[in-house]
Amino acid sequence: MEKDIKENMYEMLARKYGMSLEQAKANSQNVVQMAREVGLDYNLDTVILTNTFDAHRLTMFAKTKGLMTEMTERLLRAYFTDSKHIGDHETLVELAADVGLDREEVAAMLASNEMSEEVRADEQAAVQYGIRSVPFFLINKKYAITGAQPTEVFVQALKKIIAEDEIQVMNEQTGAACDDDGCEIPKK
Repeated sequence: MEKDIKENMYEMLARKYGMSLEQAKANSQNVVQMAREVGLDYNLDTVILTNTFDAHRLTMFAKTKGLMTEMTERLLRAYFTDSKHIGDHETLVELAADVGLDREEVAAMLASNEMSEEVRADEQAAVQYGIRSVPFFLINKKYAITGAQPTEVFVQALKKIIAEDEIQVMNEQTGAACDDDGCEIPKK
C-alpha cells in the first residue's frame, strides 16, 4: 500500500471485496458496534489509510525499550479513534513520545532501515501461518480465529481447545517417579 491513499475506508473495502459502498459501510458499522461494546471508540469514517510498515518498525523499536504493548496501543488508538496518519514520520515520532520513547532516537530509526528485517521476519511468519487479514488470533501455534468475532466465539473455541489439548495419561504410574525430593522406585 502507498503512504498516501486517496480512498476512504469504505471505498477501499468495496473495491477490495467487490461489494457496494453501502455493504462496506454496513460491515464496518458491525465492527464499530463490536468495538463500542468493549469500550473502544472507532471512527472508521475518518480513518486515514496508509502503508503501516514504518508503524510496525516503530513497534519493533519500542519492543527493544520494553514499550511494545504501550506503543501498539497508542498506534491503534491513533489510527482507529484519533484518525492520525500513522504512515507519516512526524506523527510516529509524536506517538512514540507519548509512550516515553526518545524523539531523536525514533526519528533516526525511522530515517534508516532499522527494524526492517524484524518486520519482514514477522511478515514471513504470518505467511507461514496463513495469515491474510487482521484480526487473526493464533492459539498454541495450532488454532486460529479470524476476523472480528463476538466473545462467545472465543469462549466456545477456547473450551474446545482446552478439551482437545488436555493431557491424557495413557498408562498407570508403575515406573520410577521423581520430584524435588528425589526418586522413588516402585516396589514389586
